[in-house]
Amino acid sequence: MIHLKRVALEIKTIGLYDLVLQDVQKIAGKNQLSEDEILEIIRNNPQILEDYKQINIEYNLSNIHLRDIELEKIDDKCRDEAKAINDNLSHIREIEKYTLDFEQSSTLVIIFSIEFFVLFSVQYFIVLLDLKEWQILIYSIFASSIAIAWWYAKKEQKKYAKNSLIFEEKYEQTLEMIDRLERNGCISKSDLVIAECEEHV
Repeated sequence: MIHLKRVALEIKTIGLYDLVLQDVQKIAGKNQLSEDEILEIIRNNPQILEDYKQINIEYNLSNIHLRDIELEKIDDKCRDEAKAINDNLSHIREIEKYTLDFEQSSTLVIIFSIEFFVLFSVQYFIVLLDLKEWQILIYSIFASSIAIAWWYAKKEQKKYAKNSLIFEEKYEQTLEMIDRLERNGCISKSDLVIAECEEHV
């Protein structure tokens, strides 16, 4: 569901992917690359595509480069399956963020940021407010917050793993359904491809 020509064009022309472009240039051994050359490097180096996809997820951009099927434009016999495809596309776009490694997710960054703030507050209360007689209680509260943060992180990690699995299953299922509708002459996959992202400025 990812349109590789679009990927190559975006890596070449959009600043968001400059780090990926630098990796591509390093692999190619030169700075000036055509889209076809970038495309060839993407095909031979899967990590380049993974890096591109990760950047998109971090910036809430979808790696699903297909638009929904316009139900009113297809035959009645194909409509139920087309609707199921649209439902699947909607669902996988919604849970796509869970395909990012949990260790690199914004959720973990937020948890660590909160804990850093709590630690800073603990030091503030003890040192600046001269609450040394309360330091055992204050450190106990801090220790409790660490335990809560650890529990919440584990819960979120399970959520990521579960939704990532659902994403993979629905992704493959949707591809098969699209291929089947195309074989039956109901749709043309090329008509569904979003060749250019409107969200890039």
